[in-house]
Parts: sequence; structure tokens; C-alpha cells
Amino acid sequence: MSGKTVVFLCVANSSRSQMAEGLARAKGPAGWRFFSAGSKPAGVHPLAVKAMSEIGIDIGAQRSKGLDQVPIREADVIVTLCAEEVCPVVPGPVSRVHWPIPDPAAVEGTEEARLAAFRAARDEIARRLETLWRGGAG
Repeated sequence: MSGKTVVFLCVANSSRSQMAEGLARAKGPAGWRFFSAGSKPAGVHPLAVKAMSEIGIDIGAQRSKGLDQVPIREADVIVTLCAEEVCPVVPGPVSRVHWPIPDPAAVEGTEEARLAAFRAARDEIARRLETLWRGGAG
């Protein structure tokens, strides 16, 4: 597979899909395009930015986007990252992959506990991305 367009979707486009976009852009195959969006964009979560900076990836300039702000109709693969929420649905002939990763923004407690949730989500997304490059479902 080469030259694929991948769109990562969740509800707020603030944490999981933003981290997935950043990881994919940094580590994905040459020639692939990566976008993220949400059905109710809510701004990039500061702890997502912090968790990504710990591994040398800056997503501080990324912005939350709605479905109409990314080339969704050009997508070869749509990856939904919702676990407990209702994921956005995009009709049409596209390969769909679902990764039910718990929303780290929903975790309460100390900043360290909350940051640990973002790290766990980041690391799980990174693991699953490796299977996406190889053509698996993740």
C-alpha cells in the first residue's frame, strides 16, 4: 500500500485523533496523508500536546477540525478512536478501522494520573499504527 489517505475520527478531535495524526505524520510511510477530525471539535487538549512532546513530536500547532474541514471523501481509510462515545459516521465506500481507545480527557484526578492516561492512549495508538502500515486492522 502506498499513497494512502487516512483520517482519524473521534468526537472532540482533542486527544486521541490528534495524537494519532501527529504520530502518523511523524512515523508513517512516505507518500501517505494523515488528517484528524471530530463531530464536535473542542480544541487540542494541553495534556495531549504534553504527552506527545515527551516523545519528540510537537502537535502544538494542530487544530481541532470538523468533518467538513478535512478531505474525508478522499480517504482510503477512516480510523475511529471512540470507546465510550458515539463515533462520527461517514457514509461511502471506504475502508473502516475501529480502535476503541478510552478517552484520556475523561480521566479525573491528579495531573500525573491524567497525564498517565494520555501516555497510555498515545502508546496504544502508536502500537496500532504499526499494524495499519502493514495493511492490518490494528
